[in-house]
Amino acid sequence: MTSRFTELVVDCHDPERLAAFWCAVLDFTVIDRSEDKVEIGSWEPTVEEVRARQMPPTLMFIRVPEGKAVKNRLHLDVSPIDGSTDDEVTRLLGLGATKVDAGQDPGRNWVLMADPEGNEFDVLRSLAPSNDTIDPEGQRS
Repeated sequence: MTSRFTELVVDCHDPERLAAFWCAVLDFTVIDRSEDKVEIGSWEPTVEEVRARQMPPTLMFIRVPEGKAVKNRLHLDVSPIDGSTDDEVTRLLGLGATKVDAGQDPGRNWVLMADPEGNEFDVLRSLAPSNDTIDPEGQRS
């Protein structure tokens, strides 16, 4: 017997607002919505595909009455794929994210941020292809 990781659920006050934010961050689309929830993903799951193999989970935002009170016990990490970490942080700030100071080491190679409702997430190293080239002597140019 096996289970599949199919959804990651985020409790929030405004599912539409957070879904829009995370769609812009991750280039996801809304795949389902009702009055108190919005589900987004990079694909629209079918039972057959989920049963066949592990697929990326969707994100579901569900309206709850209580607010966030403490640090998240679970958070997302994102890695830019077509720009630098600094460029991505700037883009995310423009989408409504904020930088978070949790006393982290200044020499870290990731940036702690929060979405519009204060849920922490990390922006990790960039996965963008490097523009550096290696010359015949093995030196970067």
